[in-house]
Amino acid sequence: MTDNLKRCAWVSHDPIYIDYHDNEWGVPIYDDRKLFEFLCLEGAQAGLSWITILKKRPNYRKVFANFNPKKIAAFDDVAINNLLNDSGIVRNKLKILAFINNAQIMQDRFSKKNSFSEYIWNFVDGCPIKNHFKSIDEVPATTKISDLMAKDLKRLGFKFVGSTICYAFMQAVGMVDDHTTGCFKSKMQPNAG
Repeated sequence: MTDNLKRCAWVSHDPIYIDYHDNEWGVPIYDDRKLFEFLCLEGAQAGLSWITILKKRPNYRKVFANFNPKKIAAFDDVAINNLLNDSGIVRNKLKILAFINNAQIMQDRFSKKNSFSEYIWNFVDGCPIKNHFKSIDEVPATTKISDLMAKDLKRLGFKFVGSTICYAFMQAVGMVDDHTTGCFKSKMQPNAG
């Protein structure tokens, strides 16, 4: 893509990455299922590049019932074995089991009265944090808030939710806007505080 727009330094020339950066990354999400999807995918990304997960995301959605926690929570040994043999996802048993575990917690802990969105957005008092970093080198891997989030998610029983994963999740779902100041998206976003 040669549109001459200046983007965050982590964005490659891959159209999937460009589309993700331009249309999703840093945009606030309040839907429980979508938040659950991003939490799972950020966990799947641990130790890998995000582009790897983005390229596999359509298949993740297919084999994980479009990230419906109720359906994933019911996955049995046959389903797990099928997932371990599916080259369209990261075939890591611990990560697959974490998806199922986390779906079960979503089912047990969060309902219409007590939504996951309300719980997760409370970590930033319901308001996205707009940072003004000039360079990707200034963007932290973790913060005090991501440390607290990771600790509390682990207390609830979630897996693959370390502080680094939580901060990447916060960036992905718009709890934190880390578009660097030279990025065209930074200029488009209002200062949310």
